[in-house]
Amino acid sequence: MTGFAPFLLLLLVIGCTARPLYRLPSQGHDGSRKPLQTFRPYNIAHRGSNGELPEETRPAYLRAIEEGADFIETDILSSKDGVLICFHDVTLDNTTDVANHKEFADRKRTYEVQGENITGFFTVDFSLKELKSLRVRQRFSFRDQQFNGKFQIITFEEFITIALDAPRVVGIYPEIKNPVFINKRVKWLHGKSFEDKFVETLQKYGYKGSYLSKDWLRQPAFIQSFAPTSLVYISNKTDLPKVLLIDDVTVPTQDTNQSYWEITSNKYLDYIKQYVVGIGPWKDTLVPVVNNYMINPTDLVTRAHAHNLQVHPYTYRNENRFLHFNFSQDPYMEYDYWINKIGVDGLFTDFTGSLHHFQEWTTNRQDDDNKSESKLLHKIALLVSSYKKP
Repeated sequence: MTGFAPFLLLLLVIGCTARPLYRLPSQGHDGSRKPLQTFRPYNIAHRGSNGELPEETRPAYLRAIEEGADFIETDILSSKDGVLICFHDVTLDNTTDVANHKEFADRKRTYEVQGENITGFFTVDFSLKELKSLRVRQRFSFRDQQFNGKFQIITFEEFITIALDAPRVVGIYPEIKNPVFINKRVKWLHGKSFEDKFVETLQKYGYKGSYLSKDWLRQPAFIQSFAPTSLVYISNKTDLPKVLLIDDVTVPTQDTNQSYWEITSNKYLDYIKQYVVGIGPWKDTLVPVVNNYMINPTDLVTRAHAHNLQVHPYTYRNENRFLHFNFSQDPYMEYDYWINKIGVDGLFTDFTGSLHHFQEWTTNRQDDDNKSESKLLHKIALLVSSYKKP
């Protein structure tokens, strides 16, 4: 029995330390939340997992977190009473049941938005209480319709708490949406602007720090906007990393009326890199498309990287109608192309789970802690296998 005692002691040690060896995937070494991964391109859940659930809703964001999103992305607009909400369109028509509410029939308006007259029910003409009475629906008719009418619009603060309550560190990626229009239609006390309220909300919940700083890694966030003046303005209010979104080549910037060619020139990249850490272009501007076939890539990714700017293109979708013929109707081929050939640093996707699975299957690197645990388990296995009963 004396020879068996050391082995029994080893088993007791293993048993006592089983939890650290096999800790939950969401936990760090000290039982804290597992940190954000930074060794591969970011999986950015575009409006949540909206390929499965209605966009910008609590269930869509929860699903994206469950599926492995690094960041949950949202668009920020405002209600009539100045509450920041998560919603993409300035009008409610396409993704809510507002047309079924007879009490709001007189709210339809026509406003100029980015140089175009748009008619509909605008978020800025509804109080938060009224917006909460609406129910959201799936934007695309070819996606699952069973959740239509079940979920509410959520506020920016509610969105933030979803990320903060996640079982691991999940970043947020909010957009300052249509700031010119919002600042024209909504007024806050003491002359504050949409951008001021946006930054104040982030600061209220502890979001701060430059890219990859300790504060940032604790609560990661990127701020995005198609409006360069908004990003420049808030650069004096927060050091959180910012990303300039870039629209189709035919669409000028909404605030400065600059062309696509101006804002992607080397001269402009030199200027804007003082305020942003990256750009977020529509993917078809990076690799032009003719007759649904992608042709030769532009040099924008290469030039952006030369200016030390990240590139986070949008939007990746699994459906055949969105997949160019080059990819043989295979979204994994598309991810492989953009990550391994074009070399982007993050991807906005409607299907968070698909991107996560692709990266898990194709990433060779493991976290150092997992490597250490594997080595320890291997040593234990050798000790067990070498034990011989006398």
